[in-house]
Amino acid sequence: MRYLSDIVEGLAFTELQGSADVEITAVVFDSRKVVPGSLFVAVSGTVVDGHDYIEQAVKQGAIAVICEELPAHVTGEVDFLMVADSAVALGIVAANFYDNPSDKLKLVGVTGTNGKTTIATLLYQLFRDLGYKCGLLSTVENQINDKVIPSTHTTPDPVALNSLLNDMVVQGCDYCFMEVSSHAVAQRRIERLKFAGGIFTNLTHDHLDYHKTFDSYRDAKKAFFDGLPKNGFALTNADDKNGNFMLQNTKAHRKSYALKSMADYRAKILESQFDGLLLNIDSEEVWFRMVGTFNAYNLLAVYATAMLLDQDKSKVLTSLSKLSGAVGRFDYVVAPNKVIGIVDYAHTPDAVQNVLSTIHGIRKGSEKVITVLGCGGDRDKTKRPIMAKVACEWSDKVILTSDNPRSEDPAQIIEDMKEGVDPAFKRNVLAITDRREAIKTACHLAQPGDVILLAGKGHEKYQEINGVRNHFDDMEELLAQFGQM
Repeated sequence: MRYLSDIVEGLAFTELQGSADVEITAVVFDSRKVVPGSLFVAVSGTVVDGHDYIEQAVKQGAIAVICEELPAHVTGEVDFLMVADSAVALGIVAANFYDNPSDKLKLVGVTGTNGKTTIATLLYQLFRDLGYKCGLLSTVENQINDKVIPSTHTTPDPVALNSLLNDMVVQGCDYCFMEVSSHAVAQRRIERLKFAGGIFTNLTHDHLDYHKTFDSYRDAKKAFFDGLPKNGFALTNADDKNGNFMLQNTKAHRKSYALKSMADYRAKILESQFDGLLLNIDSEEVWFRMVGTFNAYNLLAVYATAMLLDQDKSKVLTSLSKLSGAVGRFDYVVAPNKVIGIVDYAHTPDAVQNVLSTIHGIRKGSEKVITVLGCGGDRDKTKRPIMAKVACEWSDKVILTSDNPRSEDPAQIIEDMKEGVDPAFKRNVLAITDRREAIKTACHLAQPGDVILLAGKGHEKYQEINGVRNHFDDMEELLAQFGQM
């Protein structure tokens, strides 16, 4: 329990009604989670406005409120603090409530369109293998040393985020590696966090349903680097045209990695097969268990980060050579008849092309590539035809199906995808709304040596339809069809 005066330290408020000399039991921004003694922060969200729930929060026991506008009718002894931006305030008070846990470990953030989960997961695995206590905050799962905590967002809200970081501090963690989404930056979820460094992977078409324009999406990523401290590092992909843009205003030490361009950390692909990569990385030849050019970038980013965190080069490369990355990222299995099945989270045009180009670079002869592809409902509609177009250009057969349709009609999502199918490819395209049937069909069409790619869902163990999450696992479905369940 802490006093309100301590929790609002560093907060710029325009007006205070009350003494601020009250004990606070919890910081909340969801009125349904208010308990007696809470500080309620009224945040204007994308769907609801917390200001509409101030009265309800007070009735449930909130004794202090942070808001941008005072409510018209509230009864009871309540302290009110007026601020210009409640979202910023939430980040500050959440960090203060948990005694600023990001100051007590080394926090490294990973941002970009693709590769965030893999890089954060590899860093977590690497540093655990090097003997450190570590935390992980990712799309797939959160971890505190050996404890796994389910993940609901790529980057948690400020209260959950600081609570998790505090738990890591209590458990003695030296490092935390976390994904930093563009939504999190725009919504100020990482406000007041102290980062030891930030990593930029790449930037391609995604999340325009939220950011509206590519420039807005790009600027959200850049804002993360703008906020890095001068004693931290900013590591960017020099092969991505947006890499230098991310560094323009950062105060952090600027470093780069690349496969093609001049950079501080470089690597070269010597061999690429379905069971791994041979890289020349920083003048050392090392075999890695991960596959594809995109993973060469991921491995190089992890290696560079470890070097920037003063780790031993030989130990890092030895450990990295044993790791396999995040679940649902180019996970493959071979059927008894030698059909290769691959499950990947690719859900952007660039990610789909990366996976398919990797498959093309590895296959030896006339093997066919069959891609099962869906697009999520209630998300960026503009990428649907582009993803279908890319899949058709890089596949021998494409089956358009459901991903997580959410509240949308899955048949309409497929129609949106079909808009990107060139007439020359239409005879190679099937539309099967039921994802299970689509996977089953792909397996029946495949001949020995062919490759089946299930794109879009990766690690997810559910399919969301009309607000209900039904159990669905692409790898389970694939193994069942291969007779391996």
